[in-house]
Amino acid sequence: MEEEKRRQICSNCDRPKPICICHVIPSEPIATKTEILILHHPHESRHKLNTTPLLVKSLTNITTISGRRLRHHHISASLPKPSRTIYLFPPSPSSPAVTLSDFKSQNRTTSDPPPPVRLIVFDATWKHAKEMVKASEEVLREAGAVRVCLDAGIDESVSGGSIYDSELFLRMEPVGGCVSTAEAVARCLGALEVDGEEIERKLISVLKEMVRLQSEFLKPMRPRPKLLKKRLQIQQEEE
Repeated sequence: MEEEKRRQICSNCDRPKPICICHVIPSEPIATKTEILILHHPHESRHKLNTTPLLVKSLTNITTISGRRLRHHHISASLPKPSRTIYLFPPSPSSPAVTLSDFKSQNRTTSDPPPPVRLIVFDATWKHAKEMVKASEEVLREAGAVRVCLDAGIDESVSGGSIYDSELFLRMEPVGGCVSTAEAVARCLGALEVDGEEIERKLISVLKEMVRLQSEFLKPMRPRPKLLKKRLQIQQEEE
């Protein structure tokens, strides 16, 4: 009886069977020239809405490391030359960042396809991610890593939205412009890969389905007042 009461977990996607997403995970993991390295904060592994496992199931050229800072041996493996190492994080007054579109333009060469890139992503809450980046600065600097950010940027003056804003808010982001790890990686690959648009579309479809299924088991959360006010201002400006 006790065994029957336990939640049944899908052996493939490692999610409870009622919210199994195997039907949208690519049957063959997607190969990319971009090498993806995700530093995964230990607390995130316990969060049911963490999206890094979706990426691991969907991509081939990806490595996840559990920890609070990068170590030299994490990124000591050499990439084919020429190549670049970038890490995804918003800019700050002391640490500017290059937008993805600008990096793509700067990284263009006469060769086809473009040189490979190692993408480092910090998977954590906003507070923890800032701490992880600061703790990893020396390693990133010695690796010659370039700080890049999504073109949309962030706005710390307003509260954030959710994983895929919809009628149901699954996981509130801390500030405007923040996105889930899966969405961030999808958008990066969309800019970096030759067939990036198709890769981004596939990853986003997996994320959307995860959110749709999870929403059936969570209570709705109302968006925060500051976020609503900011959205209303944007709508009025567009009109």
